[in-house]
Amino acid sequence: MINPNATSLAENVTCRAQPATAPRTPDVYYWWSWGERMHTVEDPAGAATKVARVLAAVGE
Repeated sequence: MINPNATSLAENVTCRAQPATAPRTPDVYYWWSWGERMHTVEDPAGAATKVARVLAAVGE
């Protein structure tokens, strides 16, 4: 994703399962490019809101 008003602001978001820490089905999340879990896949609008906030140019 790239902010067209500030092309230097860009981010790669991935979607993958969280590594299982217990014997159960792992949950699937959106992840920031630096490896931090961002948001659950059950709420793509919530994830999009977070990305939009990060990519917003100052004053938007």
